[in-house]
Amino acid sequence: MPVTNKDIATRLEAASASYSSTFDKGHLALPPAKKYLVLTCMDARIDPTRAFGIELGDAHVIRNAGASTKDALRSIVISQQLLATEAIVIVKHTGCGMLTFKNEDAYGVVEGNLGAEAQKELEERKLDFLPFPELKEAIQNDIEFLRGSKLVKDEVPISGWVYEVKTGKTVRVV
Repeated sequence: MPVTNKDIATRLEAASASYSSTFDKGHLALPPAKKYLVLTCMDARIDPTRAFGIELGDAHVIRNAGASTKDALRSIVISQQLLATEAIVIVKHTGCGMLTFKNEDAYGVVEGNLGAEAQKELEERKLDFLPFPELKEAIQNDIEFLRGSKLVKDEVPISGWVYEVKTGKTVRVV
C-alpha cells in the first residue's frame, strides 16, 4: 500500500506533539557547540546522532545521496564560513546505492519512469548523479576535492570514515 501525504502528516504531527512536550533545548546557539560538521549519506539505515555520538547542538549533519562533497559544497561553505565549524567528517557506508549504478543507468531509469522530456532535462542540466565504484577511493576523492577547493581552508581537519550497516560500527579509513 503506497504511503500518502495524510499518513506522513499524521505521523509527523504525532511525533511533533510528543517531542515538543518535553523539549528543553530552545536555548542552544545557532553555531554548533563542538564546531564540526558531519557529511553522511541520506540512507535511512543510518542514524547519525546515535551512530556518531552527536548530541543536539553539537554538530551540523549534512546528508545527501552518497555523502558527496561536490553535492554538499554549498552547505559545507555555509557551515564553515557563516557558522564557524572547524573540522569536517565524511562518512560513507557499506551497501550504498551509489555503488550499484553508473550515470547512464540512472539516466535510463529516469527516462523509463518520467519520459524523454525528463531525460532531456537531465542532459541539459548536465546532472551528474555522482555514483562511485569503491568506498575508500570515493572518500579519498571527496577529501581531495575539498583540499583542492579555495572554499575550504587548507588547515581544516578532514577525516574519512565508513559506517558498516550490518554491524553499526564506524571505521576510520582516512
